[in-house]
Amino acid sequence: MNSVFVRLVIIVFFSIGILNSTLAQSRKKMKKIEKVVSMAQTYLGVPYKYGGMGKDGIDCSALIYNSYRIIDVKLPRTAKEQSKIGSSKSWGNIRAGDIVYFKFKNKGEKWYHSGLIIDVSNNDIKFIHASSSRGVVMSSLMADYYKKNVKKFRRVI
Repeated sequence: MNSVFVRLVIIVFFSIGILNSTLAQSRKKMKKIEKVVSMAQTYLGVPYKYGGMGKDGIDCSALIYNSYRIIDVKLPRTAKEQSKIGSSKSWGNIRAGDIVYFKFKNKGEKWYHSGLIIDVSNNDIKFIHASSSRGVVMSSLMADYYKKNVKKFRRVI
């Protein structure tokens, strides 16, 4: 009887240790996500500039690149190359900190665009991106223009 009790106590303590470790990892991830989102928000209102990387003008991939650098994640410089990094996620599994990639087509021309998911609620998904016409803004992924052009979601944290 004592050996069964001792084994049970060991299993309980081991399970608590694993749970605490998992919670600590989750907290670390959340802090990283908060840092990335906060960094992206500092660019709100910055004008769009193709190839730009700073507060005087920035493009979509530089916004993602700079936001992730705050947590020492080095991403490629272009949206197309960035879209190959991390793990793929579906509409039902995205969260703040994930990156959304778009593929737009117009008169035979196609281009890639990216944004950072900042909030996922029951009715809406908000993301920050560098719009070529409006600069760095927050938009709804549920707007038809964006929703119909989503190519993929990636998670790097």
